[in-house]
Amino acid sequence: MNFLLSARVRYILLMNRADLIDRLAARAATLTAKDTELSVSVILDSLSNALARGDRIEIRGFGSFALSYRPPRQSRNPASGDPVQVPAKYLPKFKVGKELRERVDYADERPAPHRSAE
Repeated sequence: MNFLLSARVRYILLMNRADLIDRLAARAATLTAKDTELSVSVILDSLSNALARGDRIEIRGFGSFALSYRPPRQSRNPASGDPVQVPAKYLPKFKVGKELRERVDYADERPAPHRSAE
């Protein structure tokens, strides 16, 4: 089943770095496009660097970012069935804040969730 999405719905469902820069530039008339791009880059780089150091990031009303530890484990190669050792790793996790959760939960005129072709 194929779902065709209008440009407006795709804009709502998908937002990348360039879209974020464009929206910020449109809302902040005093910032040039270069200033806006630099601001977004500094913020995202600061968040990434803090997580890389092992820090926890909390943005009130939005949510928090933290690292989750995954211990080493034994797994199997799905193609051959041979055992494979998976090393320990840290993964970033996001926990949504109460204000954002409530805002999303009670949003009006929200488009239907995007479903992949079945």
